[in-house]
Amino acid sequence: MAEIGKGIDFEDLLPVIANKLGGEGLMKELCNGFKLLMDKEKGVITLESLRKNSALMGLQDLKEDELVSMMREGDLDGDGALTEMEFCVLMFRLSPQLMEESWFLLEEALDHELK
Repeated sequence: MAEIGKGIDFEDLLPVIANKLGGEGLMKELCNGFKLLMDKEKGVITLESLRKNSALMGLQDLKEDELVSMMREGDLDGDGALTEMEFCVLMFRLSPQLMEESWFLLEEALDHELK
């Protein structure tokens, strides 16, 4: 289980998706998730669009403080919205297993390049 903000647990399915679809497939699915949650006019995920569209991704049970926490944690530039890149980074950060695998692959690639 992973956490959002102040101890909100959810089942981490990103490693399963990554293993099944590969890296490129995972990124495509994350981009699809972003498009489902985003404000279509602004092209970013806002708190309002997250409230409105979260049920499309099975997140209908998230409470207001959980949604706010998710936005706050993912908003790297402090503009109050999530860009596609911020959303993808947030999803990776919330997946400890995927982060661990990513570091391993990065180290492996660097070792290969330096030899």
